[in-house]
Amino acid sequence: MILIICAPSGSGKSTMVHHLLTTYPGRFELSVSCTTRAPRGQEVDGREYYFISREAFEQKIAEGAFIEHEQVYEGLYYGTLYSEIDRIQAKGAIPIFDVDVKGGINLEHIFRDKALSIFVCPPSLEELSRRLHGRGDTSEEMIEKRLAKASIEMADAHEFDVQLVNDNLESAFQQLDALVTPLL
Repeated sequence: MILIICAPSGSGKSTMVHHLLTTYPGRFELSVSCTTRAPRGQEVDGREYYFISREAFEQKIAEGAFIEHEQVYEGLYYGTLYSEIDRIQAKGAIPIFDVDVKGGINLEHIFRDKALSIFVCPPSLEELSRRLHGRGDTSEEMIEKRLAKASIEMADAHEFDVQLVNDNLESAFQQLDALVTPLL
């Protein structure tokens, strides 16, 4: 089995993933995606993402190294390497994919009944805006792009097995725990 967690940027998908990794140590492991974006804050290459150049990313596309990949914004790529699934399954853990919505839909279509896909919804676009502004690490222009994209992504929530509204963090964690318990 694999676990796919998707959400518009700022909805709490990384918080949900962190909860699973700390609550169930050794049972889940994060599949580290590749991206062409620059690291933010305290992000470390190989931990949050593999930060690579656009040229290196395009070379990996040509080599067929990705299960899925998307150009999320102009010139900004994200992708999931086949080698990540092999690495995680060799440890006996369940891969967690913390990916954008298009990537999640692609993975859902590839893995079908071998995946549990969860779409983390913000309570509203207004709350999402507040969260993105509160990060303090994103330009106003990028926040506007993310909000515009979020309204489109939320229309695809039905593509996932479950829609989990992150309006109260503790409640969202309890719902998430109930969803993943059958996988353990």
